[in-house]
Amino acid sequence: MNPSKCVKCIDFPCLDVNKDCYVVPSIEVDPAKIKAFMVSEAPPIEPNDYFYAKGDPFYMQTTAQAFKDAGFRVTSMEDVLDLGVYITTAIKCGKTGYSISSKTTENCSSLLESEMNRLPRIDAILLMGDTAIKSMNYIAKRNTGKRLIPSGSTYKIRKKEYFYNEVRVFPTYLQTGKSYLIEKSKRKMIAEDINTALKYQ
Repeated sequence: MNPSKCVKCIDFPCLDVNKDCYVVPSIEVDPAKIKAFMVSEAPPIEPNDYFYAKGDPFYMQTTAQAFKDAGFRVTSMEDVLDLGVYITTAIKCGKTGYSISSKTTENCSSLLESEMNRLPRIDAILLMGDTAIKSMNYIAKRNTGKRLIPSGSTYKIRKKEYFYNEVRVFPTYLQTGKSYLIEKSKRKMIAEDINTALKYQ
C-alpha cells in the first residue's frame, strides 16, 4: 500500500498553508506490519527535510534522536518502519506562519483519518504536538460526537490513558524542529511516551 496513491486532497480549500509543500508519504507499506501511527505537525518547507526524503533529512535526524532517547537504535526511516512505526503529518501542506488555523486542521483531519484507517492493525497512536492532538480530536468528534483528548497543558494530560476504537492514544510533544534539540525536559517526555507506546503493542 502506498499512502500517497490512496490519500489525496482534491480541492485544496485551506488558505493559510503552502500548497507547494503538499505531501503524503510516498512509500510502500505493508499494513499488517504497522503497529504504531505517529502523527507530527506539517511538512517542512524544504522537501529534502521531510521524513522520507533521501539522504539525511532534518525531520529524520530529530525523530531518530527521539527514538534513541527512548532506547531504540534508529538511524533511518527504514529502521523506524522495521519497528512497526509509520510516521505522517496532521497537515499535508507546509505552514506559512507559526500556527495553523482550526479550520485547516479540521479539513486535513479527514485526510489523516483516511490514512489511519488504511492501517487496521495499529495498537498505538502517538500525537506529536498540539496540531496532531487537535486533528485527532476532530476525527474523534466526527465519529463519536465528542473530543478524545481534553484541553490543558500536555505535561498534565499525557499521563492519562486515552483510547480510540480500542487503540491507545498518546498525546505528547513535537519531535521535529530545532527547538527539539534544546528542550531537554520535553525530549525526556517524548522518549517516555515513545517507549510506552511501542511496549504497549
